[in-house]
Amino acid sequence: MTVCDAVTLATGDGPMPAYQARPDGAAKGGVVVVQEAFGVNPHIEDVTRRFAAAGRDAVAPAFFHRQGSPILDYDDLATVMPLIGQMTPEGLAMDLTAAVDHLAAAGHAAGHVAVVGFCMGGTVAFYAAALRPLGAAVTFYGGGVAQGRFGLPSLVDLAPELRTPWLGHFGDRDRGIPVAEVEALRAATGPLGVPTGVFRYADADHGFHCDARPAVFHPAAATAAWERTLFWLDRHAAAS
Repeated sequence: MTVCDAVTLATGDGPMPAYQARPDGAAKGGVVVVQEAFGVNPHIEDVTRRFAAAGRDAVAPAFFHRQGSPILDYDDLATVMPLIGQMTPEGLAMDLTAAVDHLAAAGHAAGHVAVVGFCMGGTVAFYAAALRPLGAAVTFYGGGVAQGRFGLPSLVDLAPELRTPWLGHFGDRDRGIPVAEVEALRAATGPLGVPTGVFRYADADHGFHCDARPAVFHPAAATAAWERTLFWLDRHAAAS
């Protein structure tokens, strides 16, 4: 059983709504769930509950809070793209800090906190791993691998700054993140002083973990990536 509620996190740019799910009992760590570009929608809320069911205090902040925290349709790219264009490294750092501080107030030291992001959020999770030492970070098909987004360097260029164990999941059929770029990221993250890993899923497309999008959902890849994510969090971000 999980306990779910809406919370509000304080940031320097005003209140940031968030969805929170907690296990019914002691948690073994915390996790910040970073949304796709469509907001903290029912799918992201469900993912947050899944982390709680796996024993973690999970919080999904509305990273579009400066724009009113909209929930968008998956095909509404005309609205999505301008919102993405307004994101900045400073705003992302502010929001990530607020989420980590929220989990700290619940008793989770930074070393027991993970950041897991999907699509747009996958890029943000990688940035979080470079900002400060945390327990773990996981990227599901985050873009900007070869060319930076949100005013950030490309993930390949940002890789030497990683301070947190990082894991990446990518689909070989993702035309927006070609296999060659994924392999370049593997090469850039491989020799670092922190643990890293990259998994590719041969028959999976972009968004393969999202079971709310039948056109791209790939059950086998989604299951494997989820199990590997939980293992990564248990290995690197679990309270002893």
